[in-house]
Parts: sequence; C-alpha cells; structure tokens
Amino acid sequence: MTARGSAIVLIGFMGTGKSSVGKALARQTGLPCLDTDEMVSTRFGLSVTEIFTRLGEEEFRNAETEAVRQLAGTGSAIIVTGGGIVLRPDNVRMLRSLGRLVSLEADVETLFSRIFRRATRPLLRTANPHATVVELLRLRDPLYRAAADLRVDTSTLTHDEVANAILSGIEKL
Repeated sequence: MTARGSAIVLIGFMGTGKSSVGKALARQTGLPCLDTDEMVSTRFGLSVTEIFTRLGEEEFRNAETEAVRQLAGTGSAIIVTGGGIVLRPDNVRMLRSLGRLVSLEADVETLFSRIFRRATRPLLRTANPHATVVELLRLRDPLYRAAADLRVDTSTLTHDEVANAILSGIEKL
C-alpha cells in the first residue's frame, strides 16, 4: 500500500462547493488552501475559461496534471481540485499520495441552481447546458466515487457544516 500524506483533497463536480468549502476548512484548521485551477490560471496568466477557449481542454488538462505533480510533498494542506481532475487516473494516484480524497456531492437540482449562477463554466458553453451537466455527471460520478475516501452531500449544508462533516469523517478513517 502506498503511503498517504496528510492533506485533505477536495474532488467533485462543479457546483458542489469545493472552493468555498476549501476556504472554510482552511479557516477552521489553519492549514494553507491550494487550488489546482488557480495554479493553472497563474501559470498561463489566464482564467480557466480563457485557457479552454484559447488553448483547449487538452492543454488545460496537461497543465492540471503538472499542477498536481508540483503539489508532491506538500504535507498538511487543503487542496481544492477542478471537477475534471479525476478524468486522468494518474491525477487520482498522485492526489492519493497527498492525503485523503473527499468527494463533495449535491443533487442535480442544487447543482443546476449553483452552476448557472455564474456564466464562467467553459464546459457548459453548449446548445443545451442542462443536458451537458447531466451527461458530465453520468461520466464523472463513478470516477468521484471510486477515488473518494469520504463522500459528503453538500446539497443542504452550509460551507462550515460541510467542513465540520469532513473533519469528523476524516477522523473516523
């Protein structure tokens, strides 16, 4: 069995609250919060949406994998990942070495209401964004479930309540 680090790694679909919960966890624990999307944005000097538009999804995914590599040896931290990080098995393997993977989940209607508050989701620039969400969830949900050490439904919880559930759940692992 591979040794596991002490980080808390948040995975899950867009709109599950990874970024906000990551900040809540950082506040509660005093640990640094590192965000792979922010790392990729900083690398290119572009927003995630601009990276997808100008360079394409494959270039973004390559940079995302490199960001995960850069996190090796991070130690105790909160790590927030993008929704597609689980699409590459190598990413999941590297994230597992960093610590416990926590999948944040929410029911479809909650996801719709959260996702469509912001028009900055590059994968949803389609003719039928709702159908795209359903299809992406169908493809990714098994990957989140397989990777997760702990799963937390965020549908009806505040960010602090989710953070508390994560900290409590990790103690029991």
